[in-house]
Amino acid sequence: MVSSTSTSAINFEIAIQKIMREDWGYLLSSLLVIYNDINLVEDVLQDAVEMALIKWRKDGLPKSTTGWIFTVAKRKAIDRLRRDQNFKSKHKDLIIEIETEEDTKEYEYAIPDERLRLIFTCCHPALDHKISVALTLQLLGGLSTDEIARAFLVKKETMAQRLVRGKRKIKQTAIPYIIPERDVFHERLSAVLSVIYLIFNEGYSASSGKDHIRADLSNEAIRLARILNELCPYEPEIMALLALTLLHDSRRKSRFTSDGAFVSLEDQNRTLWDQPKIKEGCSLIERALKTEKTGPYQIQAAISAVHSQSKSYASTDWQQIVLLYDELLKLMPTSVVKLNRVVAASNLLTIDETINAIDQLESEFKSYQPFYAAKAEFYLRAGNNDIAKRAYQKAIKLSGNEREKEFLSKKLKAI
Repeated sequence: MVSSTSTSAINFEIAIQKIMREDWGYLLSSLLVIYNDINLVEDVLQDAVEMALIKWRKDGLPKSTTGWIFTVAKRKAIDRLRRDQNFKSKHKDLIIEIETEEDTKEYEYAIPDERLRLIFTCCHPALDHKISVALTLQLLGGLSTDEIARAFLVKKETMAQRLVRGKRKIKQTAIPYIIPERDVFHERLSAVLSVIYLIFNEGYSASSGKDHIRADLSNEAIRLARILNELCPYEPEIMALLALTLLHDSRRKSRFTSDGAFVSLEDQNRTLWDQPKIKEGCSLIERALKTEKTGPYQIQAAISAVHSQSKSYASTDWQQIVLLYDELLKLMPTSVVKLNRVVAASNLLTIDETINAIDQLESEFKSYQPFYAAKAEFYLRAGNNDIAKRAYQKAIKLSGNEREKEFLSKKLKAI
C-alpha cells in the first residue's frame, strides 16, 4: 500500500511537470497580453514555479495549481513594475488596474487562453525558421533550452543564443502579440503550420545523429497541432496538418527492426500500424476535405490516408495517389513534390518510363539525398548497376543520419 506521504509527493511532482510542460504556454501567453514583455513574463513565471516548489511541498496543492501560479507570477510582475519609475510614468492606468486586482484570490481567476497570439508571434514571418522553431518549443511547448538543443543536436549555448536573438527581434521590431486580421490570417497561418510540420519531420526522420526517429519531437509537434486545432476548430488546413502528423506517426513501430535497421514502406508489417491514430487521422481529413477550399496539407493528408487504409503495398490505389500529387503540384509546384509523384507513379509505369522521369528531374537536385536514393533504386531495378552504385554513394555522402547511412550502405554492398 502506498503511504499518503508518497502519494502527496507523486501528486506534487505531477502537478509541477504539468505546469512546466502542458500549462507553460497557456500561462505565459496570458501574462504576455498584460505585460507585453517576454523576458519579464518568463522571469516571474519561473519565480512563481520556484515558490511553488517550496510552498506546495510544505502545504500541499492549492485548489487551482494554474490559478496559483498565474496569481503569484502576476504579483511578482507588479512588484517589478512598481520599482520601474519609467514604467510608472508611462502606464499610470495599468498601475491603477494592477493595484485594484492585487488581493484577488487565485481560484477566482478565469485565466484567458491567449496561446493563439503566442503561436503567431513565435512564427512571425520576420523571424528565421530556426528561431521560430526554437521559440515555439520553448515558449509554447515548455521545453528547456537544453532539451531543444539536444533535440536538434546543437550546443546548449548555440540554442540559447538563437532564443535570445528571437526574443530580441520580437522586442526591437515590435512584433505584436495579436491574432492576424482576417485578410492576412491564412497567409500567416501557413508559416505557423510550416513550423509545426518542420518540428514533426525532424522527429519523424531525423536529419542527423544516430537515431532515425526522435519521438519526443514528433509527439511535441502533434501536441502543438492539437492545441492549434482546439483554438481554431474550423480551419481545414489545421485539421489536415493534425491528420497528416497522426497518419505518418501511426507507422512509427514498423519503420525499423528491433536492432534499428530501416524498413521501407513496401516491407513494413502493417499489423504494427497504430489503428487509433489512423482512425482519428482519417476522420480529421474527411472533415477537412468537406470544406470549400482545399489546401496543400489536406492533399498530403489524403495521400497518407490512402496509404494508411491499404492492406498491403501492392493493393495501394496508386492511381488515386498520383492524381492527388497532380493536385498538389498545382498548389506546390516544387521539385520535392515532383520527385514524390515520380516515386508513386513508378508503381504504374514501366522501369524505362520511370528512369526517363527521374532523369528529367536531376537538374533540380544538387544535394537532396532522397533523390539519389530513389535514382539508385530505379537504376538497380533496370539492371544498370554502375549508375545505381554511383547514386547510392552520393546518397550516402549527402545523408547526415547514421541509421540512414547504414541502410543505404547495405543496399550498395548488395549490388
